Amino acid sequence: MPLTDPMKPTLKSSRKSSPTTDPKRRSLTLHPLLAFGAHPDDIEFGCGAVIASEARAGRKVHLVVCSRGEAGTNGTPAQRIAEAASAAKILGATIEFLELDGDAHLEICAAHAIKLAEIIRRFHPGAVLAPSLVENQHPDHWRLGKLVRDAARLARYGGLKELRNQKPHDLTQLFFYAVTPEAEPHDLTPVLIDISAPEIIATWTAAMAAHQSQMATRNYVEFQITRARLLGARAGINFASALFPNEPLVFESLAQAGRGARRF
Repeated sequence: MPLTDPMKPTLKSSRKSSPTTDPKRRSLTLHPLLAFGAHPDDIEFGCGAVIASEARAGRKVHLVVCSRGEAGTNGTPAQRIAEAASAAKILGATIEFLELDGDAHLEICAAHAIKLAEIIRRFHPGAVLAPSLVENQHPDHWRLGKLVRDAARLARYGGLKELRNQKPHDLTQLFFYAVTPEAEPHDLTPVLIDISAPEIIATWTAAMAAHQSQMATRNYVEFQITRARLLGARAGINFASALFPNEPLVFESLAQAGRGARRF
């Protein structure tokens, strides 16, 4: 059962505040943002505009890519790693590559969740982004999403023997992103992030275009821009990106809750 009406997503926009003028916004930017992707282009295509927006606002952003994309039809692993590194630089983020089971072979196991929990403890994020759990997509995507969800819990368990050398960390928010429309959860109300600022769209477009090897399959840049345009139209803005919260969001007051996508 959805927690709220899925046809009424919450819209979050930074147009009326900035990290330097809004104390609450400024406090949020002190906590880093950590994003996980199964393949070298997933983060850029799925939530790259959000990464660009947060980095531009002064937030430290780190990307973790859990394969080299070696099972893909186009591009060599070395080429895809280089493309991802270039895209991260464009977005204003740092990046690392983690070897688990390899592209198209990812399995859900405790050892992988503990590895991801180690990264969470090392980076101390306030928010984490991960692929959605919907199974009608690349199997590595939803499996990684589940692993990240488990890792977020393990990261706060002080007695976990494999991580005793690191201080437990309890993150504030876990959001899922959808690389394709089919991966959007229908049982979760999305939070729409206003990404309409021209500089954000330009940065996001450049980061996606850095994955030149993947454009031989289809024009993924235009595909994702069209998705963002349609999401924005739902909220009366030019472009939006959807994130799906793992659990109910808590606000100190209604003033923090943004506005509904519909304007009644």
